[in-house]
Amino acid sequence: MKRYLLALLFPILIGCSEPQEDSTKSTPEIKTSHPSSPTQKSEKKTSAPFKAAEVQQSPAPGPSKEPVKGRQLLNVIQINQNPELKYGCEITSLAMMLSYAGVKTNKMELFQVVKKDSDPLVRSRNGDILRWGNPHDGFVGDMTGKRAGYAVFDKPIENIVNQYLPGRAVNLTGCPFEEVLAHVSTGRPVVVWTTGDFRLPDRWESWYHGQQLIRTPLDLHAVLLVGYDSQSVYLNDPLSGKKQVRVNKSQFINSWHALKSRAVSYK
Repeated sequence: MKRYLLALLFPILIGCSEPQEDSTKSTPEIKTSHPSSPTQKSEKKTSAPFKAAEVQQSPAPGPSKEPVKGRQLLNVIQINQNPELKYGCEITSLAMMLSYAGVKTNKMELFQVVKKDSDPLVRSRNGDILRWGNPHDGFVGDMTGKRAGYAVFDKPIENIVNQYLPGRAVNLTGCPFEEVLAHVSTGRPVVVWTTGDFRLPDRWESWYHGQQLIRTPLDLHAVLLVGYDSQSVYLNDPLSGKKQVRVNKSQFINSWHALKSRAVSYK
């Protein structure tokens, strides 16, 4: 069993391919209703010249791997993003992970540390998002919820891990999910990007960041992957405040792939 785990871990430590960012310039109407979305509207139609593409499940990146067998369940402290960080699911999940790694920090400290994309939100007269920041560069909007806020993706989170654990960040983005589970099997939880209900996203939005078109779902969410068994994964959810939430594995993998297979941990 030890030899098997070592064989799985080797490709993890050298990283996996990074997914390509979505972009399109001609697509059908979008829905943007979500309790924590920056629009706070339901099923609005956009008149902007750029619209979100149809929701399509992304194929699993990389070659398939033999399923990780057995069961793992890590006892990671539960931290809630509310009330201080309405849009702080990534930072709060990171706070849980770093605390488990023995780092003395908290979500409010990490809120100050994370890189921000300061590009302001620009809307059309009917409320459509025209221009905003790029979550690949830093957190977009206001994480506290006093103003509109959105999200941050894997690279800025990876950078924070390396600040607190120098040289130990592991970016599993683009790896097959079995490699993510193999990492959890070593006793290290993983920050993963999914949706609020752990299903395929259905609330897409588009805006420009400079000349770049950003296309992304508003029902994006980040949680901490703390365990698995043959049928399920277990998650610490900073939004619901629930610890070791059990979710069907296949369902979760579908949502994770749709969010471009983003995952960050440490070694």
